[in-house]
Amino acid sequence: MRRNPNISLSASTARISSAAGGVCSVLLAFCIGCGGGVNSEEQARRAYLGLDAHIDKSITLGFLGFNTASSANISPQMTKGTATGTLTISGQVDQGNSANKGMRLVEDLVGYSDDGVLTYATDAAKRPALTMSLKGIPSGTMDGTLNGTYNMTGELVGVVTLSIAFTGQLQPTVADMTKPERKPGATHITGTAVSASGTYTVDITR
Repeated sequence: MRRNPNISLSASTARISSAAGGVCSVLLAFCIGCGGGVNSEEQARRAYLGLDAHIDKSITLGFLGFNTASSANISPQMTKGTATGTLTISGQVDQGNSANKGMRLVEDLVGYSDDGVLTYATDAAKRPALTMSLKGIPSGTMDGTLNGTYNMTGELVGVVTLSIAFTGQLQPTVADMTKPERKPGATHITGTAVSASGTYTVDITR
């Protein structure tokens, strides 16, 4: 029996198209999974949440350095990640008798993780900058910013950039009523966590 060449050609074309489609699907999945940045808004949210608690830790370390400083340069203040790694704050603070003072600090994160899922590190050449302005010490107000880039590994791999601003209230420390600390529940934190493919908007008070 003689074969119909059109049927054979159509079947071959269908098989080739199906195979090509499968290859493209695999390549697309591969590209999505290995991008250099966080590849969705939801992943940007997760990238931020992995750094969320470190913002409070950084502010607390800044106040510790401020209150123990004997010169413009504070002694490095360090704490550990809840899971792994370290967070260190260093930099300069204003001296003198004024009730209004500022802090100009930088962060160093080394293998830092609070959740054990995402791990962060900073580049020594471009460390994130933490600034704080205190007014009416010891019981006035504060405002500040945290801006920088963090390298991320673990369940997400890439770079996330924080652009954070915060305002809050001060209260005297129990140990020394002349020295300030952040008043709990009165800090408003806003900003963004940005990657090449997603942005998470931050707006919390604590």
